[in-house]
Amino acid sequence: MYTRKQNSYSAALNLLWLILILGNVAPLYAQPVKIGVFNVDVTPPVGTPVAYAVARSVMDPLSARGVVILSNEKPVVLCAVDWIGIANEGLEIWQKQLAKAANTTTDRVSVHALHQHDGVHCDFTMARIMSEYGIADPPFDTLFQLAAIQRVADAVSMAVAAAEPVTHVGFGEAKVEKVASNRRIQGEDGKVKIIRWSRTTDPEAIAAPEGLIDPWLKCVSFWNREKPVAVMTYYATHPQSYYGKGDVTCEFVGIARNDRESKTQVPHIHFNGAGGDVTAGKYNDGSEAMRPVLAVRMEQAMAEAWRQTQKTALAEKDISWKNMEVRLPLGKNIVEQQLRDTLASKTASRPDLLAASEKLAWYQRSVAGQKVNISSLRLGKVWLLNLPGELFVDYQLTAQKMRKNDHVCTAAYEEYGPGYIGTKESYSQGGYETSGIVSGVDPGVEKLIKKAMKKVLK
Repeated sequence: MYTRKQNSYSAALNLLWLILILGNVAPLYAQPVKIGVFNVDVTPPVGTPVAYAVARSVMDPLSARGVVILSNEKPVVLCAVDWIGIANEGLEIWQKQLAKAANTTTDRVSVHALHQHDGVHCDFTMARIMSEYGIADPPFDTLFQLAAIQRVADAVSMAVAAAEPVTHVGFGEAKVEKVASNRRIQGEDGKVKIIRWSRTTDPEAIAAPEGLIDPWLKCVSFWNREKPVAVMTYYATHPQSYYGKGDVTCEFVGIARNDRESKTQVPHIHFNGAGGDVTAGKYNDGSEAMRPVLAVRMEQAMAEAWRQTQKTALAEKDISWKNMEVRLPLGKNIVEQQLRDTLASKTASRPDLLAASEKLAWYQRSVAGQKVNISSLRLGKVWLLNLPGELFVDYQLTAQKMRKNDHVCTAAYEEYGPGYIGTKESYSQGGYETSGIVSGVDPGVEKLIKKAMKKVLK
């Protein structure tokens, strides 16, 4: 016969076993990682300014699309926009509005342009400078841009509310055939001999080798068990086939993305990598016929990367966000008085006025101590690296070497203010990208950015 003491002991032992069992089982039913997806039309109306002209037609719509990652940390927002660039106070407002919508902080919001040349340029600092100098027809429709940002913020809020569980992350990659080529063709002396523009008809430029590129398109996908929830692709190149007349388009990269999304019925976000010195020039003569050809080549690589995708389980412990704020060194050619003299000139050309106002905006932000945010999101063995400006492809290839056993996907064009960001060596080689005031930084930028890359990829 059991005594009361024995019954108490038995009950306590049973309770202990129950606690141990529940302790082991509980993680299986823990709150999963979630992802919210958003996609907003940010097409400028006909008659409003785009990068190099006034919009005269819309060939295909522009979008701002992305994801919100929800875990046991603060939410992370990743957004790709079919605009040419988002800079200075423009980027600041994007980050603030999206952070508020996702209930997170601005350092955990990464907004990138895809850099289509018939897209919108968003820079409220530059717009204010042009207004101060009375420069006619500024290439901005501020009211449209603010309204577009608010629509995206509203969509982010809805994405958070409708977020789906994520159990697995997928990764695949494939080579893109006959799209990218390095634009800086060097002579025997190591100096830039030929610039291979996005559209090229020069036989010597076409015949030259592809040069330094990253031919691999990388594909990251999010899964709720067997159901794909979203896919993100990364590839480094200027996305232009032909442009400059005001015919708004998401270009061949956006067309390929949209076609994939239509075929798979999976939300698709595409990011432009570090392609500041990479174009389609070797394979693109600027004819209208080449745009769909380039789009098909991109889509084929997207489809192959999808087929090569391998899934791994994803839990909260597999996710981490790292960032480092860096003050980029102002280029020695960015001289305030010279810029102001150009803006005050009655004879300066319109391209010179635009360039001077753009770089004065960057100058003002720089001397005020503005920093750029360099960040990464780790998803197990997949790393999503976020970098500023029209970055040279060397940075992307270096990032991959920093984590040889993992998968590093690079998105550039986050802070458009500095323009081109070359390597230290490139500033002594000549060429368009590192000449005059085209680049807003000096050669010391390479050391600073690569140090920050190493930190956030650690």
